[in-house]
Amino acid sequence: MIAITNLSYYLGDRALYDSASLHIKPKMKIGLIGLNGTGKSTLLRMIDGEYQPDEGRISKSGDCTIGFLNQDLLSYQSDESILAVAMQAFERQNQLQVQIDKILHEMEHNYRDELVDKLAKVQDEFDALDGYTIQSKAEAILEGLGFVTDDLHRPLRLFSGGWRMRVMLAKLLLQKPSLLMLDEPTNHLDLPSIQWVEKYVQSYEGAVIVVSHDRAFLDNTVDTIVEVSGGKLNLYSGNYSYYMEEKALRNDIQRGAFENQQAKIKQTERFIERFKAKATKSKQVQSRVKALDKMEVVDQVIDENAKVHFRFQFTTQPGRHVFQLEDASKAYGDKVILSHTNITMERGDKIALIGANGRGKSTALRVVAGTEPIEGKRRLGHNVMFTFYAQHQLESLNVNHNLLEELKYANSTKTETELRTVLGCFLFSGDDVFKKIKVLSGGEKSRVALAKVLLSQANFLLLDEPTNHLDMQSVNILIQALQQYEGSYIVVSHDRYFVESIANKIWYIEDHQIKEYPGTYVEYERWIEERGLQSAVSEKATVSSAPPQVKSNQAVNGNTQKPNNNKSTSPEDLQKLKKAKKQVEELEATISNLETKKSETETKLAQPSIYNDSAKLAELNKFYADVKKKLDEATELWENAMMEVEELG
Repeated sequence: MIAITNLSYYLGDRALYDSASLHIKPKMKIGLIGLNGTGKSTLLRMIDGEYQPDEGRISKSGDCTIGFLNQDLLSYQSDESILAVAMQAFERQNQLQVQIDKILHEMEHNYRDELVDKLAKVQDEFDALDGYTIQSKAEAILEGLGFVTDDLHRPLRLFSGGWRMRVMLAKLLLQKPSLLMLDEPTNHLDLPSIQWVEKYVQSYEGAVIVVSHDRAFLDNTVDTIVEVSGGKLNLYSGNYSYYMEEKALRNDIQRGAFENQQAKIKQTERFIERFKAKATKSKQVQSRVKALDKMEVVDQVIDENAKVHFRFQFTTQPGRHVFQLEDASKAYGDKVILSHTNITMERGDKIALIGANGRGKSTALRVVAGTEPIEGKRRLGHNVMFTFYAQHQLESLNVNHNLLEELKYANSTKTETELRTVLGCFLFSGDDVFKKIKVLSGGEKSRVALAKVLLSQANFLLLDEPTNHLDMQSVNILIQALQQYEGSYIVVSHDRYFVESIANKIWYIEDHQIKEYPGTYVEYERWIEERGLQSAVSEKATVSSAPPQVKSNQAVNGNTQKPNNNKSTSPEDLQKLKKAKKQVEELEATISNLETKKSETETKLAQPSIYNDSAKLAELNKFYADVKKKLDEATELWENAMMEVEELG
C-alpha cells in the first residue's frame, strides 16, 4: 500500500532519518514509537505529503487514501454545529443532498417529468452511498467519543481544544481512509472514550499508524511496533509489551556481539602492535590491518530507559490523617458535582482519581486543594504541606529563568550539583540546564514543572494529568519518582499503565459521591466487571421470576388448565445446534494443533544456540506471535460456540 524506501530527512546538519525503509501493508496496525525529537510526527507529515524527504521516496498505491489526526487541528474553529462538522466527512453525500433539496424546491414551482427523472437518479446514488444513514453514523461516533445528545447541535467554537479534537477525530473516522494516522489520540480523551477508540481501531478495516505514549492503548490496538532509533525504522511484530521483550532479547544479542567484537579488535590490535616491526610477520600484520578496516562495526547498546538516581524527600512528617471531607457538596448552578460526600485520606495513600470527563475529577482535586468553595467541611491533617500540579500552571513558570534558576526558586537548599542531578533525571543534561524556559516545548515545560513539584518540601502532592505531553521515557521517569516518593498523593490520569504503576487505592465519583476502592487499578477493573456481571444476573433473575403478563386463552375463558412450559425445539434450532456442535469439534482440533505448535516453538526459543542467529530468532518470534494470536482467536470462537450449544441445547 505504501513503500518508504531509503528515506533521508535532515534538520540542518542533523539527520532525523538516514536511508530508512518501511513497507506499510493493508490492515496493518502500527505503533510508531521513539524518544521525543526522533521524528515520529515528521514521518507522518512526510507520508501525508506535507513535508518532502531530502532523499529516497514514499510510494503510494493509486487507491490509497490517508486521514491524519494531528495536534494542529486543536486550533480549528467553526460556527457550524459539531454534528455538521463531523458530517463534512461525507462530501459526495452532502453534495447529493444539496441537489435533492434544490430539485424538490424547483418541483414545488415547476413540476416537470424531467425533474422527476433527475430526482430519481440523484436519490438512487444517494441511497447507494447510504446517504440516509450518515447522520445516525455521525451521531453514534460523536456520542462514543463522549458527547451527549444535547451537544451535537452546539457550535464547534464553543468547545475547548480537547473537545474540538474529538470532533475532528470523529470526522476522520467517518471518512474511513485506507490509512488512518493518529498522532497522540489519547491526549484529550477520558478513559471511557479511550476504550471506545480502542475497540474502533481494533475493528478498523484499513491500516492504522498510531503515535502514542499510552502503553495500554498500544497493547490493545496494534499488531506491529515501528521504533524510530538512530535514523532508522526498526520493525517488531506484536504489540508494545511484546516489543519490550523482543527489544531486550535483541539488546542482549547485540551486547554479546559488541563485547565479542571489541575483544577481537583488542586482540588484533595487540598482534599488530607486537609484530609490526618484524619483517617475517609483515604479511600477517597487513592481513589483520585490512581485516580491521573491512570489519562491520557492531554498535554498543544504548540504554534508553533512564533511571532516577535521586531521592525526593521532605523534612516534615504529617499526621495519620492527611485529608478529610465531611458532608461536602459542590455544584455549579443546577450541575451537581458532589453531594454530601465523606472521604478520608490516610498517610501513605497513593490515590488515582479516575472516571469519565464531566464527572468532576479536576473540580474534586481543586476542592482538596482548597481553591474551590464548598458546603460542608474540608480538613487538612496535622503538618500536611501540599503542592498542586496542573497543565495551566505551566504558565506560572518564569519564562526568563533558565532551568537551574527555576529549580533553585522551588528549593533554595539544594546545591547546583543536586539540581543538575534532578534535571538529569528529567532528561536535561549538559548545557540544557542553561536553556531559558521560554524556548522549551510543551513537554519540556511539563518536565520542569514536575521536577519543581517533586523538589518542593511538600508531603502531599496533587497532580492533574501529569503525563500529558510526556513521551514514554519521561512517563517512566515520573513513575520511578512517584514510586520512591515517601509522601501521599492524589493523581488524576487516564493513562492506565501509569495509574497501575503508581496507585495503591482508586477513588471514583459515582452518584455525586467520592468513593474508594482499596486496591490497584487492575483489581478495580476486575471488580467493576464482576459488579457489572452480578448486576446483569440480578436483572435477569428479576425478569425470570416476574409473573407472566399475558393470560392464555383457556384462562380468559375460565379454564384453569396449567400452561405447558416445556420448550419445543424447532427444526431451525436443531439445524443451528448441529452446526454449532460441529464448529466446537473443529475448533477443539484447531486449538489442540495450535497448542502443540506453541509448545514446540517455546522449546526452540529456549535453546541457547538460537540466540546466535538473529534472523532465525526474529523468524521464530514472529511465528510464535502469530500462533499465539491464532490460539487466542480460536479459543474465543470456541467459547462463543459452546455458549450457543448450551443455549440451543
